Amino acid sequence: MTRETQLEILESAKEPWDIVVIGGGATGAGCAVEAAARGYRTLLFEQSDFAKGTSSRSTKLVHGGVRYLRKGAVGLVFKALRERSNLFRNAPHVVQQRGFIIPASSRWERYYYGAGLKLYDAIAFGSTLPHSRIIGAKEIETLSPSLATEELSGGVIYYDGQFDDSRLNLNLIQTAIREGACALNYMRVTGFSKHAGRVCEVHATDEESGQSITVACRSVINACGPYSDSIRKMDNQNAPPRQIASRGVHVVVDRSFLPSDYGILIPHTDDKRVLFAIPWHNSTLIGTTDSPQPDAPLEPRATKADIDYVLDHTCRYLDRCPLPTDVKSVFAGIRPLVGDSSDGGTASISRDHSISISESGIVTISGGKWTTYRDMAEDAVDRAAATSGLPQTSSPTESLKIHGCDFDAAAAGRLRWYGSDAVRIQELAKSSPELGRFLDKDETLTAAQVVWAVRHEFARCIEDVLARRTRVLFYDAKKALELAPPVAALLKTELGKDEAWSKHQVEEFASLAKHYLYPAD
Repeated sequence: MTRETQLEILESAKEPWDIVVIGGGATGAGCAVEAAARGYRTLLFEQSDFAKGTSSRSTKLVHGGVRYLRKGAVGLVFKALRERSNLFRNAPHVVQQRGFIIPASSRWERYYYGAGLKLYDAIAFGSTLPHSRIIGAKEIETLSPSLATEELSGGVIYYDGQFDDSRLNLNLIQTAIREGACALNYMRVTGFSKHAGRVCEVHATDEESGQSITVACRSVINACGPYSDSIRKMDNQNAPPRQIASRGVHVVVDRSFLPSDYGILIPHTDDKRVLFAIPWHNSTLIGTTDSPQPDAPLEPRATKADIDYVLDHTCRYLDRCPLPTDVKSVFAGIRPLVGDSSDGGTASISRDHSISISESGIVTISGGKWTTYRDMAEDAVDRAAATSGLPQTSSPTESLKIHGCDFDAAAAGRLRWYGSDAVRIQELAKSSPELGRFLDKDETLTAAQVVWAVRHEFARCIEDVLARRTRVLFYDAKKALELAPPVAALLKTELGKDEAWSKHQVEEFASLAKHYLYPAD
């Protein structure tokens, strides 16, 4: 399953594609799975790497959204909790149960949060996760000893899902291909051709070779998230903007700040948001912010103010304050919202999705959240099929197992995120001493993982490997910089590149990685 084989499939195609999906993030990958599983001839183009944008930069939660209950968005929560159950069933290797503690400063708060979480449990009727319960300060000390409990009355424990976002995104691409789709990263869409006012061809450029490509199609789904307005402008230069960009920032510190299997939901921030602190890759992930973003860069950057905001609020709840010198990595993502931000804020804008159809027949899906990607994809493919005259079929994806599905994945230890592929990676590592070696003294990454990423997971550069196939850049930027040279050496051999390419790769990655370190501005 390589990029080269996908190019061969694309070049040999004789018939028009039923559906061309633009965008290889969560929504686009989900659309490709949905369309291919229904039997439609499906093609996906991604301008950069799969999950390069928002879809690798989430808070790593598969959840209904506790905070949405306060806003009365019961329908969205219900939908998300249903999809949470689907993910536990279909992708257990990348989705796991996580308990969360909500600290409360008074008896009234304990029962207020407790009542809200009981409603959350009720909406998730049929879930296999434990029910929420009210606890005292002493139990909080036992379960999460790093929480400052001097001023706490107690709190509430509830359960949700945690996942690895870019790994799931990749698995969705692999699932789409398994179901018959063709998917290509580093393929930038540049325009459309129309017949009788309807889109009939998609033009793209291979970012690696520079080759221009034109494919015939019956329908197009624009699933580009924060960048979907640029595709709408290609279709109609007078198309009004629909996207509102919001910046979410996450800070990663050492696991010692939260040495517990329980995450924390911080219920009060100065701008009336919530913050999460969760265990992640032997570290603690804290986030997120929700700030207006005037543009949508492919590599958004956190500001010093963003980072200090997260650290300051976390400090109010932990017995040891994380300082700027404790930051191991910081990353930012752009949320693709649809709504009105005339009040200057974005936190109150709905996280539900929206679909629009242009006069030429392009279906644009906007908004939404990671957890509901499948529901979004089902809606988008329904609309694409209806507007292009494709045979109507029902969705099979609610019970469709995602690539890597393995209920015993935890037995693979550090390779659990690969699911059923872990055994093959272990076999590859055993095939030669060179592939079995770790690339650093801390045993973060093996040569086999890098080679596997190229041969089976479409990795084309250091960033692909260290940011998204593995998550090293996101949880420890300094470690990622240390690993860059040995990773480049392996990529050079696997991709047939020269020493100049390898050197340029290391330099380019170093320039990128510095923005994951504090200060970020």
